[in-house]
Amino acid sequence: MSIQDIIEGKKQWRAHMARVKALPPDYQIVYKELQKYFFKVGPVDLPDGPLLPGIVDFFEEGVASGKGVLELIGDDVAAFADDLIKDSPTYAAIYQESLAKKNGAAGK
Repeated sequence: MSIQDIIEGKKQWRAHMARVKALPPDYQIVYKELQKYFFKVGPVDLPDGPLLPGIVDFFEEGVASGKGVLELIGDDVAAFADDLIKDSPTYAAIYQESLAKKNGAAGK
């Protein structure tokens, strides 16, 4: 990764966060909780993938249509988050698999 790639990545991240800050407060709160969860659970393609920008696009459409964030995603934010990454490999799943392999190998 070159310096230019890092600079470009920072520019993209700042532009992304500017879009988030332009959302209404309730949308920002839900976005930040989703982001925190995704950073913790860690979909493998999160840094370069379309997930976070896609959520902002979805939220901007909801704002434009005059819906509240919970009208848009439902009352269970965690279920919404899990549904978004259900088919994506996550660092948490990879870690669990590695533990299972270690325990399986140790048991033999």
